[in-house]
Amino acid sequence: MPDFSATVGAKTCETWLRRLPPDDPVSLYIHVPFCRAICWYCGFPTSLTRSERPIRKYLATLHAEIRLVAEQAPRALPVSDVHFGGGTPTTIAPADFLALMALLRRCFAFSKSATIAIEIDPRAFTAEMVETLQVAGVNRASIGVQSFDGVVQRSVNRVQSEVQTASVVESLRQHGISRINFDLLFGLPHQTVRSCVDSTRTALAMRPDRLAVFGYAHVPSYMKRQRQIDETALPDNLARAEQAAAIADTLVSAGYRQIGLDHFALPNDELALAQKAGQLRRNSLGYSADTCKTVIGLGPSAIGRLREGYVQNESATASYHQHIQAGRPATSKGYCLSPEDRLRAAIIERLMCDLQADVPAICAAHGFDPIPLLNSADRLGMLAEDGIVDIEEGFIRVKQEHRFLVRAVAAAFDTYLDRIPIN
Repeated sequence: MPDFSATVGAKTCETWLRRLPPDDPVSLYIHVPFCRAICWYCGFPTSLTRSERPIRKYLATLHAEIRLVAEQAPRALPVSDVHFGGGTPTTIAPADFLALMALLRRCFAFSKSATIAIEIDPRAFTAEMVETLQVAGVNRASIGVQSFDGVVQRSVNRVQSEVQTASVVESLRQHGISRINFDLLFGLPHQTVRSCVDSTRTALAMRPDRLAVFGYAHVPSYMKRQRQIDETALPDNLARAEQAAAIADTLVSAGYRQIGLDHFALPNDELALAQKAGQLRRNSLGYSADTCKTVIGLGPSAIGRLREGYVQNESATASYHQHIQAGRPATSKGYCLSPEDRLRAAIIERLMCDLQADVPAICAAHGFDPIPLLNSADRLGMLAEDGIVDIEEGFIRVKQEHRFLVRAVAAAFDTYLDRIPIN
């Protein structure tokens, strides 16, 4: 988040939390920054631990942060969605996870239909943990797969067999956790179109409800662990595009709906239903059927979206602990949204979710004149000339065959790329 600023800190976060409407449902994101093994492709803030001590220290601080955040609200905020991300949230011991869920339920008012989702690494998932998740009310699991190709797995330090994955999926379903997500990657070392299609077909045999299909981003200057990856084995941009298209074709042929840019879902999944209803959302975790305006981020590096803007916690666990122990939110930086930011975000979200946007209608809803906005979006004309979009009286539609270029269309409305104000 390059435009986040330290001028938005703990005091700002406290003020924004106090202003939250007490009856509006919120989502919770809990970041667990630990793994039992480090995957070299991973771009998320996480660290290796084989000991329970750092996890217990983290949990003690997380408990304090939950209480701190809950105290800012006038009363227990209603919760409709919870997502445990990481890292590997299932590194938390079963008894500790139950205690954490009990605290969350005491501090917030969970709706009966709340979605409680958790990310799982099948390589370190126990029978005791699946029983724990059932007792805790977890009802959606996201399983990291990336690739089933053994050569690819070894090249990124993530060796995970088809049998391990299938066993975890079966166990989750037996314990009533029937909503299953898979993550797949393309653009990894030694990947080919054939290996991507083979991995996708292997995943399809387990019939997950939805899949997120991301391109590997190689940024070793930023993520030191990626320096372990052999750059000479990475596919080029043309090969990456072919891999993405082959995975998409395989999933659509198997009956999955393509959701926005990089998600796929069975027709009866909430994502597909949200897309059909025009209510699909996109946030820092990807596409979502969650309609909450507010996301409260908990744990190191977690990002929250409050009504006035964005806040992000300290990424370093030591700094995170210091803030919470001092009795203040762990916010290290954030961003205060202007009315124009909200307008542009609304247009970008509709393009990313629906591959189309009624710019005049969205402008009218936000009190803006669409003409200056459309005139300032210089890239739109070029995109139309190139046959990527159709534009009619301000209504923009990305052509189906160019859906993978939707980010370039959305970028036409990103003022932080153009730096052109419209008022």
